Amino acid sequence: MAFSTNNVITAPYGSWKSPITGDVVSGATKNLGGIAVDGRGRLIWLEFRPLESGRGVLVLEPENVGGEAADITPKGFGVRTLAQEYGGGAFTVSGNILFFANSDDQRLYKQSITSLDEAPVPLTPDYGGPVVSYADGILDARFNRFLCVREDGRESSQNPTTTIVSIPLGSNDVREPVVLIGGSDFYAFPRLDSKSERIAWVQWNHPNMPWDRTELWVGYISENGEIYKRVCVAGNDPSLVEAPTEPKWSSDGELFFITDRENGFWNLHKWIESENKVVSVYSLEAEFTRPLWTFGINSYEFVQSSKQLIACSYRQHGKSYLGVVDVEGSKLTVIDFPCTDINDITSGNDCLYVEGASEDLPSSVAKVTFDDDKSKVDFNIIWSSSPDSLNYSSYISKPELIEFPTEVSGQNAYAYFYPPSNPDFQASEDEKPPLLLMSHGGPTEETRGILDLSIQYWTSRGWAVVDVNYGGSTGYGRAYRERLHKQWGIVDVNDCCSCATFLVDNGKVDKERLCIMGASSGGYTTLAVLAFRKIFQAGASLAGIADLNLLSSETHKFESHYVQNLVGDENAMRERSPINHVDEFSSPIIIFQGLEDKVVPPDQAKKIYQAVKEKGVPVALVEYEGEQHGFRKAENIKFTIEQEMVFFARVIGHFNVSDDITPIKIDNFD
Repeated sequence: MAFSTNNVITAPYGSWKSPITGDVVSGATKNLGGIAVDGRGRLIWLEFRPLESGRGVLVLEPENVGGEAADITPKGFGVRTLAQEYGGGAFTVSGNILFFANSDDQRLYKQSITSLDEAPVPLTPDYGGPVVSYADGILDARFNRFLCVREDGRESSQNPTTTIVSIPLGSNDVREPVVLIGGSDFYAFPRLDSKSERIAWVQWNHPNMPWDRTELWVGYISENGEIYKRVCVAGNDPSLVEAPTEPKWSSDGELFFITDRENGFWNLHKWIESENKVVSVYSLEAEFTRPLWTFGINSYEFVQSSKQLIACSYRQHGKSYLGVVDVEGSKLTVIDFPCTDINDITSGNDCLYVEGASEDLPSSVAKVTFDDDKSKVDFNIIWSSSPDSLNYSSYISKPELIEFPTEVSGQNAYAYFYPPSNPDFQASEDEKPPLLLMSHGGPTEETRGILDLSIQYWTSRGWAVVDVNYGGSTGYGRAYRERLHKQWGIVDVNDCCSCATFLVDNGKVDKERLCIMGASSGGYTTLAVLAFRKIFQAGASLAGIADLNLLSSETHKFESHYVQNLVGDENAMRERSPINHVDEFSSPIIIFQGLEDKVVPPDQAKKIYQAVKEKGVPVALVEYEGEQHGFRKAENIKFTIEQEMVFFARVIGHFNVSDDITPIKIDNFD
């Protein structure tokens, strides 16, 4: 029932008509896979395009303002590495030469940026399939070779060997890469000084993840290109718990990096080589980097100046800041900058390129130029993941950062709350909106309150959305992150339930219409909430984990010990696996799964679907051919969000969806 007052229609929450459709969400949003600057000072970015089945394409900034950006990646190629499954660091630019990992065969290729009609040339052997992956590379001009991380699955796809390899560039023949550094389970950030006399890198071993404990090493390179001496810079002192990351050499040969050794927050540090000593550059209870889920993170850059200055971003209390650190004076100047979320920073010619976003700006790349004293900036947007989002500005719901009490006395957690927002509709005063609680993946990740059309899809139809940073999330220091240590399935579950209860108690949402959804580990939290608690009336799991023991035995090498860190022994895993508590399920659930997923194998989805169906609870399963971990094809992104919407509307009731969507069959319901 809908009626109109002053052109604003009164209609039930959830039934509002919105221009932010499934097509808009799936087609408008491109993902960024990194940025770099070529020899002419022009920006190159990697964008993943849902409308091309998620293909990764490198794009060159237009020569003149207002000109057309040009695709560098030719048809038949896609830029993406599958190293550690999550990839990242898939391309490197050096002058006017480009090195990239090709999606289909995972081989490394070289390409000229100035002669785009020349086909990319393979640098690594063809092993008959994508069994060897390369990432996070750097050109070594001194020895005319390319150095990078290699993940080699020829002997075992389940337990590939990770090394840092050298790939010769002088020959027309493709030759087998030479192992330069090996012996540890994992490597990242091979970084050369300006003379190629020293190389820094980060390594770690099972059972650690790269945010638990890592080691930073420096190797000295001989006249024949081999490493003749190695020094551990940070991470080998058993009395210090730290995870050093992001090493980078300054132009005068000093090594900087980020570590969390003193205060439990990732801060900037410097190595005093003559004493093999580490000193703090600037200390703050804020995170100057993020967890290494993907290769190629670049959180800070040296600024050209008479003083030693570092441009950096840091994250504090749910917000990012752009700053410049004066190394000698140990002083931080905060720059007035419109982005509340900042990822990577890249140096250009007399400028910086900053990846950022805010509550009304989608993921973008901004060109930033400073005045002489580096305090004021000019900026303009070079690239936007979703340029069309500005068309919907009057429908955008702005997030409110909320702090809510957890089940542990005196301990709080954080979330972003988005109220329903649509200028064309309102609900009656006696109705409260349904809630969609979103549980992020990782679980060592952080949700950030930025413009995301997939959230606005819900709020513009009259839903309230809350995106939770439960204990275990990053952005709040090591102690907050380690709340989840051995407590996964408890702390995250409790915090999601506490957040929903907090919103109900504050009169923000309808306690009879609480829904929860999550992808990957967020899908596990969703299933665990429905199995162990009775607060939510329905849920959606995307590539969610139902059986922790099965995941531990089947998942890829990078995360193969992660579950034990988060949960504990086999008994704890059995106890906290939703598949073993199907008798407790009473709320309807819809499950989505990619059939080529190597992180959370597809049999997880089949098992929980079958078990819940046999219990008699309403359930639906959607499986996608050709999708891996996370859906990349526009048609599947659209189908997922539309079917979630219709599923919730049908099973929790009180409204009809305004969109013309054919619902799939719900077992035990239709």
